[in-house]
Amino acid sequence: MTDRNPELPVQSGAVDTHCHLFLLDREPADVVETARAAGVDRLLCVGVDVETSVRSRELADSLEGVFATAGLHPHDARDWGPAVSARIEELLHDPRVLGVGECGLDFFRMHSPAEDQLACLRAHVALSKDSGKPMVVHVRDAWPEVLRTLEDAGAERVVIHCFSGDADVARECAARGYWLSFAGNLTYPKNEHLRLAATAVHLDRLLVETDSPFLAPQQMRGTDNEPANVTLTIAELARVRDEAPDAVLDATASNARTAFAGLR
Repeated sequence: MTDRNPELPVQSGAVDTHCHLFLLDREPADVVETARAAGVDRLLCVGVDVETSVRSRELADSLEGVFATAGLHPHDARDWGPAVSARIEELLHDPRVLGVGECGLDFFRMHSPAEDQLACLRAHVALSKDSGKPMVVHVRDAWPEVLRTLEDAGAERVVIHCFSGDADVARECAARGYWLSFAGNLTYPKNEHLRLAATAVHLDRLLVETDSPFLAPQQMRGTDNEPANVTLTIAELARVRDEAPDAVLDATASNARTAFAGLR
């Protein structure tokens, strides 16, 4: 199989650090082309279990500008075991697979017991440390538990996916050297706490994402989100920080290359 990613020119556009191409109704190749036309030339397709992590790696193999992650979502943490661990670890040896996750804690839906989620998260910390690749961490209704577990387990490189905390949590994450990734819900009128959080830390800690097909920006709520729409999150981030959109685009793209070292 041809590895097309190394042939790409130096990245100059926006980066969607978290999307799920395998969940979109449109063909992934068409979605990527639409994103590229909008100025988004790098995408991280994030796996949520073994099957989708393999699919994400396959998409990274076949589509220019697409990279992958491998992990187990907290909803499925009860499935963690030697076989799943070995398969995720194997995927992490691939240079196209740039991150560990989506992993984390979700105490809102509780599809897996809390003890299983905590054990699975600790296992992902170990995989991240062993591989040298950053964790992509999902947090819902579990901020104290996530922060405590990451600290106790010695997590070193952490991307907080779809940041949902307040300004105090943002400052704590930034102080630890974590990256905070903001999604389309930054644009929702009710989410003033997110806009305050986005202004509470230095720009070098910020990333942007779509979480496609979820969390479409306010302008297109009710439709499937796509990687092209990350530009709307960049625009909102620039607005609330009173900074130039081009500067925010350049900074978040540079931050993405720092957070995900294999992103070319």
